[in-house]
Amino acid sequence: MYYVTDEKQQSQYINMFKEAGKDAFILHHNIDQPFITHVEYKNEKVKFQRIDADITDDFREETKKKDKKILKNNTDAMTKLFREVLGKDKLEVKVERLRNDKVSSVITLSEESRRMQDMMRMYNMSGMDASAFGGGETLVLNANHKLVQYVITNEKSEHTPMICEQLYDLALLSHKPLEAEAMTKFIQRSNDIMMLLAK
Repeated sequence: MYYVTDEKQQSQYINMFKEAGKDAFILHHNIDQPFITHVEYKNEKVKFQRIDADITDDFREETKKKDKKILKNNTDAMTKLFREVLGKDKLEVKVERLRNDKVSSVITLSEESRRMQDMMRMYNMSGMDASAFGGGETLVLNANHKLVQYVITNEKSEHTPMICEQLYDLALLSHKPLEAEAMTKFIQRSNDIMMLLAK
């Protein structure tokens, strides 16, 4: 069972679901985590998963064997680049061919990791690292989007770091609100990008 907790925040994922003909429940109130666990324990066929927990095959183009190797090489190169540019050495990056070529990047967070983070917040365990209990966030770059294609083919360009930061922040905005400092940088960077277009 896929579910939505914030229609505005998760609107990009909702659109992807609609295009793929998939359904998700829109929740106007949070589901109690112990209740979810209880329901899943009682019925093995029921599994709750938030809409932004994963990119399934429904959203990907079918890839040939040759293309899989190219995507793997691009994933390795983009992982190295984005970790370096963003200063996030644990960031997982995947390059995939998404059916919707208007989506440049999305962030996914496994349901297990989200539940662990929710539990840590509930029990005020903010000092602990949630990623120690499972995978953290994954940045998925759409190989069918022109901005991602630009970054892949122009790693050494002076504008590439700025585009990498923008792609990450755009994905993060669809996943959760930006922190105050990150939002300030995002707005300034957006202005810088518009100035480049105006030249």
